[in-house]
Amino acid sequence: GGVAVILGPTGRNFAAGMSGGIAFVYDPDNDFVNRFNDGLADLENLADPADIEILRGLIEQHQQYTGSAPAGQILADWPAAQTRFRKVMPRDYRRVLQARQQAREVKEMEVTRNG
Repeated sequence: GGVAVILGPTGRNFAAGMSGGIAFVYDPDNDFVNRFNDGLADLENLADPADIEILRGLIEQHQQYTGSAPAGQILADWPAAQTRFRKVMPRDYRRVLQARQQAREVKEMEVTRNG
């Protein structure tokens, strides 16, 4: 259920066996799809404002704690850099998150109805 941020290159077969958590992969050359294994996960463009906020916060923390030059370069050109990230979302994990959200909504409806 964690989050990984990959700022450097990846090997081939990325996400093979990935069943939980989310990965944000920096893809400046737009070729990550060639190294991505879509057996268990989906590859998405970064679009959700909440994801963008989480990603930026993690990169800022990484840069602050490590002085990472790649993180600094990405943050310096954030509007363009954020469009170069890909989100890796395992299908099983998506189903778990959706089930949790539905359960919360049902509970909220019951509280409102019985309130």
